[in-house]
Amino acid sequence: MLEFIINFLSNTYVGQPTLHTRKIDQNIARLQHCDWFHDIYHHDQYRSLFFANRHVRKYLQSNVRVKRMMKNKQAQERFLQFLHKQSKGREQKNCKQ
Repeated sequence: MLEFIINFLSNTYVGQPTLHTRKIDQNIARLQHCDWFHDIYHHDQYRSLFFANRHVRKYLQSNVRVKRMMKNKQAQERFLQFLHKQSKGREQKNCKQ
């Protein structure tokens, strides 16, 4: 909980926080042990989001969120909805170009 508060406060005062690639990659590796995540990680629609989408990477940077997703079905569903929304946003952006 303390980590969440520190992350929140530091992101509030610093305009564009940097992403910690190593931390994100470690969290992705932890999530890949879960069948539901392993399936979406290898799904073509979402695969590139894990590498290129800043919003998805920021979401996965949080240890609190990752632990919650590993234990809580509702957190998993929220993450899937978030991924779907990010995927649709990317598709719409590509259509405009």
